[in-house]
Amino acid sequence: MMTNLLTPARLLDIGFGFARAQTLLSAVALQLFTKLGDGALTAKELGDKLGLDKAERMRADFFDALVALQLLERSGNGTTARYRNTPEAGLFLDKAKPSYVGGILEMAQARLFPFWADLKTALLTGKPQNEIKHSGKPMFEELYAEPARLEQFMLAMAGISRGNFQAFIDGFNFAPYRSYCDVGGATGLLAGMVARAKPHLTVSTFDLPVVAPIATRHLAAQGLDSRVAILSGDFLKEGLPKADVISMGMILHDWNLTGKMHLIRAAYDALPEGGAFVVIEHLIDNERRSNAFGLLMSLNMLIEFGDAFDYTAADFEGWCREVGFTRFATLPLSPVASAAVAYK
Repeated sequence: MMTNLLTPARLLDIGFGFARAQTLLSAVALQLFTKLGDGALTAKELGDKLGLDKAERMRADFFDALVALQLLERSGNGTTARYRNTPEAGLFLDKAKPSYVGGILEMAQARLFPFWADLKTALLTGKPQNEIKHSGKPMFEELYAEPARLEQFMLAMAGISRGNFQAFIDGFNFAPYRSYCDVGGATGLLAGMVARAKPHLTVSTFDLPVVAPIATRHLAAQGLDSRVAILSGDFLKEGLPKADVISMGMILHDWNLTGKMHLIRAAYDALPEGGAFVVIEHLIDNERRSNAFGLLMSLNMLIEFGDAFDYTAADFEGWCREVGFTRFATLPLSPVASAAVAYK
């Protein structure tokens, strides 16, 4: 009797992963989880609320697919069945909750999904496959030219990063330090979280001048505008603000090796002896075997920038040693994200 017979089921599941992805991304784009909230609705009620076509079978297929994907729960069967959010979907995909991470999924549906169709072209050419193919402008130039889209991007990054930021704040020893600056701070999310949790620190967030009004608005809404200094500049052309601790959350992976080394040297120069440089990323495991999310994120950097890439903690340590850092640590934040720390 044959056991452990190989089947193509796993390969087909991966190959049709786009169908799972678009089912979730479409639900997020339709604000399905937000409109369900903490309630329960029939397929007719939910479909009407979302403005879906009236076809009952189509509605049932969509909602029941979300049930099978464990994104919705269903009580009963047939037309009287009622759908509700799973605890996971209710916590992370309901816009009414501060734990919402759907912003990154909204961006994935609006921007990234079409670009990933050209991954093969990116692999053959080494060229980005995003808006630059049509405009000829670098990704960040395109993004920063439109304030509304820029803020959408920053909110998407904030959503995916909030949990990692909290884990960093809980796990890193801030006691020896007196000042902190988050570089590439966007909406000021991380700086604000640090300011609230560590009142002994002088806190600042640093980004391009066009970002300052966004950070000001978001920090003021939390009552933190007096606790966080909003600093502006271009980290590719100017030095970084002086601070005892400098962090970069999902910043270093946006650049090729030349850009990475520039930022690492800038951080080194801005830190005092004993200071700490922290990068928060989906660090690839050193053996490059297990963190599939980190590796896929690196492929996403290929699609977005061409020569940018994600990296391992060992990579980071090697680059930092080259500029003079002497001590290193890695703080796991989630199954796929870590903080790598270099001490001067």
